[in-house]
Amino acid sequence: MSDTHFRIEHDEAGTKFVVSAAGTDLATYVYRPDSPLEESPKPYLYPLKTLSGAPVGVYRPWDHRWHKGLQMTWSHLSSDNFWGGPTFEQGAPGHGYVWRENHGRQVHRGFGRQDDRGIEVSISEVLDWVASSDEVWIDETRTLRFHSADTEDGVWALDFTTDLTNVHRVPLELGSPTAHGRPNAGYTGLFWRGPRAWTGADVIADGGHEGDAVMGTQGAWAAITGEHDEIDGGATVLAYAGTTTAAVPLKWFARSSAFACLNPSPAFDTEIKLEPGETLSLSHRFVFIDRMVDRRELEPIAQRFTP
Repeated sequence: MSDTHFRIEHDEAGTKFVVSAAGTDLATYVYRPDSPLEESPKPYLYPLKTLSGAPVGVYRPWDHRWHKGLQMTWSHLSSDNFWGGPTFEQGAPGHGYVWRENHGRQVHRGFGRQDDRGIEVSISEVLDWVASSDEVWIDETRTLRFHSADTEDGVWALDFTTDLTNVHRVPLELGSPTAHGRPNAGYTGLFWRGPRAWTGADVIADGGHEGDAVMGTQGAWAAITGEHDEIDGGATVLAYAGTTTAAVPLKWFARSSAFACLNPSPAFDTEIKLEPGETLSLSHRFVFIDRMVDRRELEPIAQRFTP
């Protein structure tokens, strides 16, 4: 394995940092976004690239302006929406989505430990989840670890871990549209949105699941492999369900039609009740592969990167 060094560089304005390796800016982490309130402002990773510089993300697509690369979200947090856009309400007209003045936001408070150079780099961040009432409901500490860059194999990996502590005076209910009655809409938690070119791309998952059959399943990993626009070739994004301290199991919100996305959902069809002072801990991994792979090639890679 060819170990390649990473580097973290912050901008002078104090709004973002860039992670690079092998001469490529792999990920930009924007921790003070300028998003409108209707998009539930939150930090995000975009642009996202493979080691060769190929794009593996999208920013503010026309169908969902609040989708931004890879970001930690929550679609139903008690009465508030930390996802962005309209809120699903069972029985509401049309498809059940209603615009409400209930958008929360994630506010960067500072960084903790930072290792900014080496064969792996990591940074911890403290955030407040501020409700539409301007009350702080959640105190979060998250860590982003960038590692395993291999120029010979064309891969690199990101670990995302978070501790979400209820600092509100009442229990919080962490759910999703499916937990509120909409089938196969269990999106919430760490969410990756793929390039527009990957619409209809192959979805491959642990346990032999593929395509639409991955939705709502439990499995160690899921991946999408697709071709690029503009440049030749393609790439693969491999995600791991990881771990949760909740009794509710992690399930996949994954599809490539009408767009490509991977989301190890912590509350796909069942709400999590977080008592005051209680902490929900989540840990996930994403691996970015600089080529398209089929199941035969992917499964050994998935085994090698298993957390």
